[in-house]
Amino acid sequence: MADSKNFGEDFKRRLRETKTTRWVRFGIVSLVFLLWVIWLGDPWVFLCWFLLFDIYITGYIPFTWWKKSKNKGVRTVMGWVDAIVYALVLVYFIFAFVGQNYKIPSSSLEKTLLIGDYLWVNKAVYGPRVPQTPLHFPLAQHTLPVVNTKSYIDAVQFDYHRLPGLRDVERYDIVVFNAPCGDTVPVLSPEPDYYHIVHALENGGGVKDGRRYIAENPDVFGPVVVRPVDRRENFVKRAIGLPGDRLKIADDIVYINGKPLKEPEYVQHNYIVPVTSGISSEQWKSAGVSMKDAGSAPMSMPGIPFPFYDVPLTRKALETVRSWPEIAGTIERRSSLMQPMTDGIFPLWGNPGWSLQNMGEFWIPKQGSTLRLTLANLPVYRRAIEAYEGNKVDVRDGRIYINGRQTDYYTFKMDYYWMMGDNRDNSSDSRYWGFVPEDHIVGTPMAVLVSFDDEAPGLGLRTDRILHTANPDK
Repeated sequence: MADSKNFGEDFKRRLRETKTTRWVRFGIVSLVFLLWVIWLGDPWVFLCWFLLFDIYITGYIPFTWWKKSKNKGVRTVMGWVDAIVYALVLVYFIFAFVGQNYKIPSSSLEKTLLIGDYLWVNKAVYGPRVPQTPLHFPLAQHTLPVVNTKSYIDAVQFDYHRLPGLRDVERYDIVVFNAPCGDTVPVLSPEPDYYHIVHALENGGGVKDGRRYIAENPDVFGPVVVRPVDRRENFVKRAIGLPGDRLKIADDIVYINGKPLKEPEYVQHNYIVPVTSGISSEQWKSAGVSMKDAGSAPMSMPGIPFPFYDVPLTRKALETVRSWPEIAGTIERRSSLMQPMTDGIFPLWGNPGWSLQNMGEFWIPKQGSTLRLTLANLPVYRRAIEAYEGNKVDVRDGRIYINGRQTDYYTFKMDYYWMMGDNRDNSSDSRYWGFVPEDHIVGTPMAVLVSFDDEAPGLGLRTDRILHTANPDK
């Protein structure tokens, strides 16, 4: 009884001794926390409010014990630790629920987004995902630099849940998402796409079982790691097909529900440009072509009478290049001159002869919609049914079995999207690895924060791209 009385008196004393300014800060933090809990839709999280009450008001848990230390070194070190921890917690919540920076590493969206662009990606537009892997270091996607170890602990995994957002993904949106092919990664391979490595080994590599071969050759491929959805590599592409659409590609033209889709302004296709002489880097740059794309000198090939460059061009750049006096003949798309590539194109196993430029019509899965499955269309949807929605698919005696039960129908649990790069002949996108599930969507880039050109002298700062819109076609 005495202990209870002493605790009550001590509790009241702590309340009385708390400064008004601290009560005000606690009130503001409590309001923000309450709104966040309402947004999360999980009342159990509100129990953490009692921890906030102790941190700001009562102080029973000695979080700030070091402030009373007589050792100046302890106070200094712990002061820095305290500041860093607070900063990391703040960064964690901002990156998880508001947005984060993202660097463009490849040319798949040139000229809309450039290599060296640093973007601010808004996660609130589509509704942020509640972290599926909550125990992770907020400044590293999956690997800690220097020490080269995992930046997350996957012992705790939450089911996918997305908070309410402002709108759904719309056609032509540029979208950041976790790589659908990034769940399984051989860490030493220069090509991180495990499934395309397996396919290449089994189709032309003389290997019967690609998965077993990779496992038996760790000196070549390294250990094979499996990453949670939200810890996979981040990709950025343009949303071309939406849930429920019927999509087809014919001669490089994308058709949605039977109608040709208007290409965004900055879409590029590769062209064979025949020339009478070499073209300088400055001249190529005036047409928006980098030296990485143009190369240092023209190439030659049997069947093409002139030296030529193989370069990606927008419609505007194509008109510019056509006017140059060095042009020796007709500029044609590379795809019209080269044999179409069908190897490695979606669907990897069971590809009916599709290529980057020509893909037969198919339906993009929509949440709650039921599809009639056949042996002909199963390769298109099998990975979505198995890998993304957690089912087991078998084919026995010409019949399809899902989780051991024979069926000709499947109802999808999630929405799916078809993503493509604007640099159409130089983009690893849905034409290679198929649909992007809803739970892989991260957000949409809002602006270019800063941009650096690695081909320019010095720092290479592109001042004209600072705070430039990240999606000029919207």
